Amino acid sequence: MSIVLLTALGVGGATMIGAVIGFLFKKISHTFSDIVIAFAAGVMLCAAVVGLILPSVTEYGQGDFAILITILGVFSGAFCLNLIDKLVPHLHKIVGVENEEPHHNKNLSKVLLFVLAIGIHNFPEGIAAGVGFGSGDTTHALIIAGGIALQNIPEGLVIINPMLSAGISPKKTFLLAMITGLVEVVGTLIGYFAVKLASFILPFALAFAGGTMLYVISDEMIPETHAHGHQRGATYALLFGFCLMLLLDVLLG
Repeated sequence: MSIVLLTALGVGGATMIGAVIGFLFKKISHTFSDIVIAFAAGVMLCAAVVGLILPSVTEYGQGDFAILITILGVFSGAFCLNLIDKLVPHLHKIVGVENEEPHHNKNLSKVLLFVLAIGIHNFPEGIAAGVGFGSGDTTHALIIAGGIALQNIPEGLVIINPMLSAGISPKKTFLLAMITGLVEVVGTLIGYFAVKLASFILPFALAFAGGTMLYVISDEMIPETHAHGHQRGATYALLFGFCLMLLLDVLLG
C-alpha cells in the first residue's frame, strides 16, 4: 500500500513539478514541450498496450469471452473520456489560452475552464495508474504511472502562464495547479481500491484504463505535438519513449 500511495503522490506531484518550471520559465518553447509530450505519449502507449490491455486478455481474462470483455473495456474507457470531452474540452480544444496576453480578468473564465478541464481529465488518468497497482504487477504499474507522470509535467507547465496573464495571483495559481495534481492522487487510490475490493472486474478495469490512455494519446497528446510544425521530431520522440518503456518492461519483467 505504501508504494501505491507514494506513486500516487508522485503522479500528482509531477503536475507540481511542471508548475514550478512554469513559474521559473514563463515562456517555454513549443519545440521543447512538444518533444516532452511526444516522449510521454510513447511511454503511455507502451504502458497502455503492454501493461494494461494485453494482460487483460492473456493473464486475467477467463472463459471464451475474455477478448470481448477486453475490447468492451477499451471502448468503454475511450467513450468515457469522449463524453468528458463533450462536457469540458481539454488542452488543444481550448484554442489559444496559453498564448493570451494579459488583460487582467478579461480571459478569467476561459482560463478557469482550461484548468478545470485538466483537473477533470486527470481523474481517469489517476484511475489508470491505480488499476495497474490493483493487478498486483508492480513493474507494469510503475511503467504506467511513469508515463502518466511524464505527461503531467508539461501539462502543469502550460497552465501557469494563462492564469498569471488572466490576473490570478501567483499564490492562487500555484494552489489551482496543486488541486489538478491532487485530483490524480484521488483517482489513483480509487482505482487501486476498486480493483482490490472487486477483483472479478480486473480484466475489464485494465482494458478500461488502457482505453482511456489510448484516447488521451490519440485525441490530445499527438494533436498537441503536431500543432506547431514539429511532427518529425515528435514522431521520433514518441517512438523513443515507446521503445524505452518496452525495453524496461522486458528487462524488469
